[in-house]
Amino acid sequence: MKKAARARKAAAKAPATSTSGRGAAAFQTGVEALAQYREREGGDLPGRGHVELLPDGGEHRTGVWIVNQKQRRGRLTPEQLAQLAELGIGWART
Repeated sequence: MKKAARARKAAAKAPATSTSGRGAAAFQTGVEALAQYREREGGDLPGRGHVELLPDGGEHRTGVWIVNQKQRRGRLTPEQLAQLAELGIGWART
């Protein structure tokens, strides 16, 4: 009798970070979109469903982006947290 073949374990992937390449650019776009919103609207943060129109004609789902940053706050750099705190995100204050 042959033994059943064992499935190989997939190589563990490194956790995604927001400090590399595309992640850093996406973070910066989010910061710019939020800054644009705050400059135009003033005090409050956008709701979760808010979509910000960017100067280049693109759209940024700024409300969802804020929620995602909160979920990823443990992986954000101190500089990124400081940028968010400057834009009025209370949980980003250190």
